[in-house]
Amino acid sequence: MTVIFIGTLATGPVWAEYADVVLNRYAESQGMRPVVFPHWFHRTRVKCKVCHSELGFEMRAGSNDVRMSDIIDGKFCGMCHNGNVAWSTEHCDRCHSGKPGLPSGIYGGNKTSGPSIW
Repeated sequence: MTVIFIGTLATGPVWAEYADVVLNRYAESQGMRPVVFPHWFHRTRVKCKVCHSELGFEMRAGSNDVRMSDIIDGKFCGMCHNGNVAWSTEHCDRCHSGKPGLPSGIYGGNKTSGPSIW
């Protein structure tokens, strides 16, 4: 009898899997609060490939050059945040919700303790 084991190997914690990602490369220099992207929230609703393959996001934090003009043109976040699938870009405060001065990076882990609860 042959037993085939299909599963996942323990590879250690995946730090960014459910965390919040703060984007502040352009926000504050344009007079807006930093963007808090609740990665954990999106991850509970869609598979990785939706954003990282179909929407064009690179897998590494900080490697995406996301500009508001791209989102308004329907790229990156704008593929869903268009007023049909999710709220549109008219609701600035829903994404630009970070504390002023918050640097770009990954915050939190598998809990909702990131800056999006502020």
